[in-house]
Amino acid sequence: MELKESIGLNEDARKIRETVFVKEQGFTVEFDETDCKARHFVMYDGVKAIGCCRAFCEDDPKTYHIGRVAVLAEMRGKGIGLRIIEETEKILQKDGAEKVILSAQVRVKPFYEKLGYHAEGEIYYDEFCEHINMAKEL
Repeated sequence: MELKESIGLNEDARKIRETVFVKEQGFTVEFDETDCKARHFVMYDGVKAIGCCRAFCEDDPKTYHIGRVAVLAEMRGKGIGLRIIEETEKILQKDGAEKVILSAQVRVKPFYEKLGYHAEGEIYYDEFCEHINMAKEL
């Protein structure tokens, strides 16, 4: 498996996110202006795109946001999400990142805690779904 990066939303990441967040989970506001400036990471199993995430920084170049982490249903439970996050963190750290923050669906909070993230603040809703901010020092 190989993680590939692009600037701006590529077709493989768009398809994965549409499948997971729009079709499976029912989100209606999936794509936004951040997609144009974000670094997008797609995990490939051979030539098949199986998972993705995006990363971007705002004011502080040492703090990155990771988001839109998605793995196709048939590939879940195989450590793909873990690999996507760990490899993305390594790339960001190599580029000077010292901290990563993200907005996690509350139901997957334990997944991020296993990766060393801790919750910050209160639970809030993004569309209809409970989320919580999480952070990790690299």
